[in-house]
Amino acid sequence: MSTVFTQPWFIPLVTGIIIIALAPLAVAFTVLLERKVLADMQARLGPMRVGPNGVLQTLADAVKLLLKEDIVPKDANQWIFRFAPAISFFTGATCLTVVPFSDTIKVADVNVGLLVISAMSAVGILGLILGGWSSNSHYSLLGGLRSAAQLVSYEVALGLALMSGVMCAGTLSLTGIVRAQQAQGIWFAFDNFGLMLVPMVIYFISSVAETNRAPFDLPEAESELVAGYHTEYSGFRWGIYMLSEYINMFAVGSVLVTLFWGGWLRPFPSVSWLAVPMNYGTPLLVFGGTGLGCLYLSRRQPIPGYTIGMAGLGIAFLGVAALFMVPAVNGPSAPVFWWALKLFIVLYLFIWMRGTFPRYRYDQLMNIGWKIMIPTAIGSIFVNAVVGMARQTLGK
Repeated sequence: MSTVFTQPWFIPLVTGIIIIALAPLAVAFTVLLERKVLADMQARLGPMRVGPNGVLQTLADAVKLLLKEDIVPKDANQWIFRFAPAISFFTGATCLTVVPFSDTIKVADVNVGLLVISAMSAVGILGLILGGWSSNSHYSLLGGLRSAAQLVSYEVALGLALMSGVMCAGTLSLTGIVRAQQAQGIWFAFDNFGLMLVPMVIYFISSVAETNRAPFDLPEAESELVAGYHTEYSGFRWGIYMLSEYINMFAVGSVLVTLFWGGWLRPFPSVSWLAVPMNYGTPLLVFGGTGLGCLYLSRRQPIPGYTIGMAGLGIAFLGVAALFMVPAVNGPSAPVFWWALKLFIVLYLFIWMRGTFPRYRYDQLMNIGWKIMIPTAIGSIFVNAVVGMARQTLGK
């Protein structure tokens, strides 16, 4: 058995299984987070009925989707209609396989990792187009065509923003990009005297449009298209589309974290004396604070069972905080913690944008993509290239 653990394929295999197993749970947590954050922005409570403080609401929604009838329109293209949601999920999950969660925990270290993610994101849009076309519905067809136009508008700007990061790293490998930031002692978002913040913002805005999130959710604009490309979908297949949307959020957020925010690196990675307070103190603050918050909320639950559940959740968080105080656990876990914390911040920004900005009109969407994002991304490449070469020349 010990020889199995030392095989080079063991960690990638286990990591891949964990991704497939935990992705639906991560999506359920993100949906609950989104509903709670949006409710707080709108001065309401959000889900409160199912489980203590509504923590089981998304699980109940998932069970409901699984039990709903799977309706296929009579005149739809049966094979494509059934297969289209799987394309969106497969491409999003494939992107996560080339993302490094730490220096050792990853599925595959591909030397063209960014190209793999770009290719998968381009193919993933076929799931929306085919789902809309195969439904034999005008609403669905228009939603699918809108998704194609939106992809063309923002895929270019997103790719140009990635080029700026690749220039700083000198590699397309995501692991190599993080190691380049570690060697230079700075996250690429703050490189070139802060000029790299421009492509980072361009990438973030383009990624919001790529994942069809508000305010760029034109392919599923209910005011014009009922539900867009998935108008005719119901039950489990509709749930696959929703699952794919959040998986794609994880994928584009992971690329942003890896390319611009140092991946698994802690803040100020070149300052050695910050290692202990950062790697031990921050997990203690996050998990310990969450655990204490859960224990406080357990006293305010209306049902004894909910009190026990919330208290158990608080104890679990405190247990995780205690584990991070053990050096043998903290060593391999701290990089994964930093990667996950950064991804959480990106997801929160996605939700914040949804609760802040109204949906753009279609002409506004195109104007932003072609007249603002792409020219700014091209200018950013030029300026960062000039500044980067000047720094290297003066450094020599």
